Amino acid sequence: MDTWKINLIAVWLGCFFTGMAISQILPFLPLYIEQLGVHNDKALTVWSGVTFSVTFLISAFVSPLWGAVADRRGRKLMLLRAALGMSIVILLQAFIQHPWQLLILRAVMGLTSGFTPNAMALIASEAPATRSGWALSIVSTGQVSGVLLGPLIGGLLADSVGLRTVFILNACLLLICFVITLFMVREPSKASESKKIYTGDAQSGIARYSWAIVVLFFTTLLVQMINGSVSPVLTLFVRELSPDTHNLAFLSGFITSVAGLSALISAPILGKTGDRIGAEKTLTASLIFIFFLFVGMYYVTDISQFTFLRFMTGFADGAMFPAVQSLLLKLSDKNSTGKIFGYNQSFMYLGNVFGPLFGAGVSAVAGYRWVFMSTAFLAVINIMLLVWVWKKLKIR
Repeated sequence: MDTWKINLIAVWLGCFFTGMAISQILPFLPLYIEQLGVHNDKALTVWSGVTFSVTFLISAFVSPLWGAVADRRGRKLMLLRAALGMSIVILLQAFIQHPWQLLILRAVMGLTSGFTPNAMALIASEAPATRSGWALSIVSTGQVSGVLLGPLIGGLLADSVGLRTVFILNACLLLICFVITLFMVREPSKASESKKIYTGDAQSGIARYSWAIVVLFFTTLLVQMINGSVSPVLTLFVRELSPDTHNLAFLSGFITSVAGLSALISAPILGKTGDRIGAEKTLTASLIFIFFLFVGMYYVTDISQFTFLRFMTGFADGAMFPAVQSLLLKLSDKNSTGKIFGYNQSFMYLGNVFGPLFGAGVSAVAGYRWVFMSTAFLAVINIMLLVWVWKKLKIR
């Protein structure tokens, strides 16, 4: 079997275990903070928000640094660092006694993170040009699968063995990720030539196309804001659509999960389609599709319509991030892939922070439904930026 295929299997498993370990914890952070002694509702909300956000904020700053180190020292080393580092930090979270200790460890976790972007950079730099979109999509399904299963398994474990034990088990998952990476991933010492798809003189991609790369970073930011803007109001909007429901938590969780399920189904298919027709076409089409879906959510009148539209958003989500990553690969110099993917991950983390803030702000000013319409407007901004980029690049 080709080396890049073996690496693909290894990092898929690694992303799966990483996604599962992290997503098992996040839904229960407020409960854990409450166990640590924070009982006032307002204080609990503040502690939960800060503790949740600090990991993404720290990661946003350090991801490019780790990416640059990966370009110089190798991506396998960074995969091992991330897996082992997160394993140790999550294990320590099982034994803390105060909320400030959790906050510090969540911040340190931001410093140690970075498995997925380095996995993406490794596969992007090694997969054949004609299969890079498909390969990146496969890697993304590993993380999506873990994120989908994580809350379900985490909930069952929390009820049966307790929250602290969940942290210990998650640390074990990340240790398994470390072992898989150590023994399966093979990083060639010599990289193949960079791959380009655009017209113009041969020149360093990172110098010639730096402006286009920055636009793609903002595309990642806006896409992640689109995904996250609904989070603060989803449960409340579900209650508005179905006021008599007796299982609001389950229904909201189900509606959240269906988008991930459709993304899991669509990612490999649309990744292969992007390899055939061009990642720029699948990215633009997906954003146009997202626009119409969010406009439709503004007008829904019952829970089944909303669930269907949320399910359909997953098909677009399954295409967008792999398409952006494929384009970044083709625009940048291979020796800078890790750094570029690190910056892209930083913008994704910032989207994780700004998206919910955007949605909560719009909801507070104009109501739940305007969150969907304003999010559709974000998609329009993104489409306009990308059309300008495609025109400037003169894509074949």
